[in-house]
Order: sequence, then C-alpha cells, then structure tokens
Amino acid sequence: MEGIFVAVGGDVLVLVGVGVCVAAILAVSIVLKRYVKVGPNEALIISGKGTRIRDAEGRVRRRGFRIVKGGGTFVWPIIEKAEILSLEVMTLDVNLMGIYTAPGVPIDVDGVAQIKVRGDDVSIATAAEQFLGKSPKQIADIALQTLEGHLRAIVGTMTVEDIYRNREAFAQRVQEVSAEDLANMGLQIVSFTLRDIRDKQG
Repeated sequence: MEGIFVAVGGDVLVLVGVGVCVAAILAVSIVLKRYVKVGPNEALIISGKGTRIRDAEGRVRRRGFRIVKGGGTFVWPIIEKAEILSLEVMTLDVNLMGIYTAPGVPIDVDGVAQIKVRGDDVSIATAAEQFLGKSPKQIADIALQTLEGHLRAIVGTMTVEDIYRNREAFAQRVQEVSAEDLANMGLQIVSFTLRDIRDKQG
C-alpha cells in the first residue's frame, strides 16, 4: 500500500513538473510575441497605459502614449496597442502649372523636396497625433499641399527673371517659409531643389 502511495506521489510530482515547464514555456512565448522592435528609421507608438513625461517647462505630466525609437519594448496584451511611424525621408515631386509671378506672367515650376518626421520626441508625438494610421503617401500628399501653397505665394511676389537668376535663394526661401507649417505637423523639410521653370514663350 505504501508503495502505491509513493508511486502515485511520484506521478503527481512529474505532472506538476511538466505543468510548470509548460507554463514557463507559454510565459516566455507570450513575452517574445509581445516584445516589439523597430529599426533606427522608425518610431513605435504604444497607446493604452500612457507614460509620464517632462515638458519644456520642466513640469511632469501624463501622456496617453509612449514612444520608442530604434529599439524594442514589451507591449501588454489587451491593455496596449503598438503602431509604427516611419521616420524615413519622403520625396515630393512639386509640379505646378500656370502659377502667376508678380508681373502676372504664368509659369510652370518643377521641383523636388525631401521631407521627414523630425526625430525628437515632441515632433514624433505631434506627427503621431496627426498621421498615425496614414500611409507614407497620404502623409506626403498633405505635406505637398502645404509646400505648394507656400510656393505659389512666393512665386507671386517675384519676377521670372528673379526666380531664374537666383534659383538657390528661391529654393532656400521656399524651405524657410514652409518650415514653420511643416514643424506644426511634426515634419521637417530636408531639402528643396528647383529643377526647372518655364513660361509659355519658353
């Protein structure tokens, strides 16, 4: 009888050991599945639990999401949701037809701009609030509309000769004027190059 109890007790111990091993494997598997990593050209936006941050005035406040750049973090199942925001450079082809210069001469402007989400936490948070869930193309289209609006306004204050002779200064002015509006979206203009300008008379 005593031998039976010993045998049963041994089986129970084996079952408990197997159960502990299975639970440990499941726990490790869950952790590995919920550990999300992003590359240096991406930011991970984790919403749900939120986090405490220190603002520009040095005050500690709570934000509804946290940011991880070029690394990894554990994302709690059910409680948290993780989304990726690209920090890569986006190329915008700027082609405006028939925009009027100061003397009223319509010209066509062909340029190319490079924009990206700024790498600091404030800009990433701003971009996340406005663009999270949008594709890079949708973000680029919004930035392009902003850039085109400023380009039209600047061309309207200049002559064709001024633009043609001072292409670099014109491109620099486009960058400077656009910078503030893009910064309000968490974006920065890396470069703007004027490829060509022409009117109907050539």
